[in-house]
Amino acid sequence: MDAKRRVVEGDVVVEDGKIEAVEDGGRRGKTGKALDCTGLVVIPGLIQAHIHLCQTLFRGLADDLPLETWLAKRIWPLEAAHTEESVYWSAMLGAAELLLGGTTAILDMETVRHTGAAFEALEAIGLRATAGKCLMDAPSAPKGLKEPTERALQEATDLCAKWHGAAQGRLRWCYAPRFVPSCTGPLLRAVSDLAERAGATIHTHAAETPGELQMVSEETGRDEISYLDSVGISGPRAALAHCVWVDAEGIRRLARQQTNVVHCPSSNLKLGSGIAPIPEMLAAGCKVAIGADGAPCNNRLDAFEEMRLAALIQKPRLGPDALPAASVLELATLGGARALGLETEIGSIEPGKRADLAVLDLSRPHVLPDEADVVSRLVYSARASDVRHVIVDGRIVVRDGELKTAKVAEIRTEANRHARLLWKKVGVYRKGPTNPGAWPRG
Repeated sequence: MDAKRRVVEGDVVVEDGKIEAVEDGGRRGKTGKALDCTGLVVIPGLIQAHIHLCQTLFRGLADDLPLETWLAKRIWPLEAAHTEESVYWSAMLGAAELLLGGTTAILDMETVRHTGAAFEALEAIGLRATAGKCLMDAPSAPKGLKEPTERALQEATDLCAKWHGAAQGRLRWCYAPRFVPSCTGPLLRAVSDLAERAGATIHTHAAETPGELQMVSEETGRDEISYLDSVGISGPRAALAHCVWVDAEGIRRLARQQTNVVHCPSSNLKLGSGIAPIPEMLAAGCKVAIGADGAPCNNRLDAFEEMRLAALIQKPRLGPDALPAASVLELATLGGARALGLETEIGSIEPGKRADLAVLDLSRPHVLPDEADVVSRLVYSARASDVRHVIVDGRIVVRDGELKTAKVAEIRTEANRHARLLWKKVGVYRKGPTNPGAWPRG
């Protein structure tokens, strides 16, 4: 994924967490250690620019619903029920899935409370993450999550001071207003100022459904992309998830601003939100990344699934060449790096960049034959289960398909335990020995 998009047969030399060289000859680094990747494919670690780790424990509890109902009846009550411990194990579970599937960096929106617990999980497990506390202060925001404006901003600022640049720069802060209908204008303007001062990213949702557009228009008298621009949430520092319902003028505006758009194909399909006009955005010069969104609206945090789907869903609209494999691979690497503001540090295998790498074994039947185009095999054929090794900041975090930075058995036990406590708290009951049942309250 360098400027020439080369496919190289050789070795990646890593020193002090950075890529020192890409070359032939088998030269080892100063430590003399080598990870034998003979016959394997080394790619930049995949980057997902829209994730909700706090929602991982909600997987399977919010299926087959439109967005507004999904939020009001399922996700917001569950988020309001979170404890510090449940946020920690939700983040651990999601981060484990991401690392095992070759994702090395994310842009994460947490819930309103206990964001520090998510950072503690991310620090421990070794994932590169830019994350932030969700901000919701509008009168229409859900009762269990709405906060006074000043208190919300002060907590966000305090967390930014603690976590922005932590873990030797692997962890970074973002300001994360949920979306326009749940945030007041003063909060959004303050977020723009605070992010500018801190050198932080702004992460929010935009133009996900027609209903959202209507709410924003009624409240502000403007379309959502224009309104966000008016309050300072635009430009290279901003990442807008979804942007499904953006017209031609909105696309031109996003391109002029160089605002990052984050495409979430599985989530948009599952919630019935629509198909974002990604080829049109790319043609206009927009910056686009990719993300799985959260476990309740996907239900997997699998970058390979998102790449394949992103490529396929545009073809009935615009033809079989609408979004080729090489373009999609860029969304999941360099596109994500731009959305995180880290394009000079990650997203490609080049000397001087951080050593965030995923190593795949493409020898199983579903990705053969060997001589087929490697980019095609990665985007259209590969699966998360093909990931053999994962390296973040030069540290091996997955080796031979095994997570090395945390105990999966412990994550499984604690995630299940805290999920059951959450379900009980919000009133989910069980119809059978294993399956969550209906919610008793409407």
